[in-house]
Amino acid sequence: MDTNPQTPEAAPQRCGLIAIVGRPNVGKSTLMNALVGQKISITSAKAQTTRHRITGVRTVGPAQFVFVDTPGFQTKHSAALNRSLNRAVVGTLADVDVVIFVVEAGRFGMDDAKVLALLQGESLKHKPVVLVANKLDAVQRRTDLLPWLKGMQDRHTFAEYVPMSAHKAADVDRLFGILQAYLPEQPWYYDEDMLTDRSEKFLASEIIREKLFRLTGDELPYTSTVVIDKWEEGDDSPEDAAPAGEVRVPAFAGRRCRISASIVVERDAHKGMIIGAQGERLKRIGSEARQELERLMDAKVFLELWVKVRSGWADSEEHLRSYGYE
Repeated sequence: MDTNPQTPEAAPQRCGLIAIVGRPNVGKSTLMNALVGQKISITSAKAQTTRHRITGVRTVGPAQFVFVDTPGFQTKHSAALNRSLNRAVVGTLADVDVVIFVVEAGRFGMDDAKVLALLQGESLKHKPVVLVANKLDAVQRRTDLLPWLKGMQDRHTFAEYVPMSAHKAADVDRLFGILQAYLPEQPWYYDEDMLTDRSEKFLASEIIREKLFRLTGDELPYTSTVVIDKWEEGDDSPEDAAPAGEVRVPAFAGRRCRISASIVVERDAHKGMIIGAQGERLKRIGSEARQELERLMDAKVFLELWVKVRSGWADSEEHLRSYGYE
């Protein structure tokens, strides 16, 4: 009788880069945040919200998924900013193991077709492309999707077809199961608890920009950005100490962060839009950004915002490099 049964071998580690691509405002950043399990990519209704290659990491069982959220491929403007965004998309695709092509379920327009054309280039034709038909919850009749899916099959030989909603945990879990089969067997790139390769300083600038876009709506043109001017960290300062005889429970574990940031726009009129009457809009942008940063960083945040006019910055390669664009 065998008293030493064999221990089952652990499943081999898998790891790979997965690009998330699609036209602007199709839900790429929302999907990225759902896959990672934490907000690392900002969202708003304004086009060009995502402007940088942002890496999100999620380790599930033996597999580590390294997601790369790319800017929406730009087709309507030719400024230096747009060329920079498109370079980020094309540069990302050259390195990945799998591509997620995000479209809205039941819809496919000219902008979607231009992104798909990128995926049909010579360097990508052997890479698996997973079609994610996002925003499934907005489709009134699911039977209408059948002819649409047939049409998508005629456009490209996708490795998988995944109708889903990025807001539904069950759909996100199902997507993990589908993607795992396409990851190479190799050691993980990051530690198991890693979520992103971006710094807190970068995430802070992105969160401020998100609040800027959300609170200005369509009033403010897309040519605005945020630059962190000063970042200072420390523990509880003397003014935070409790008076004699009083015990104060700190809201945070002693960490303090003082941030000074500039919102850069192209015209004086844009500056007025951001500041608002008696400075109320700028105060609200700062307040909402500070609250979200405190949750993200588990720290007390002191945030100071300025608005600066830099005419033509979005069409200047030099300005783009100085502001951190690739």
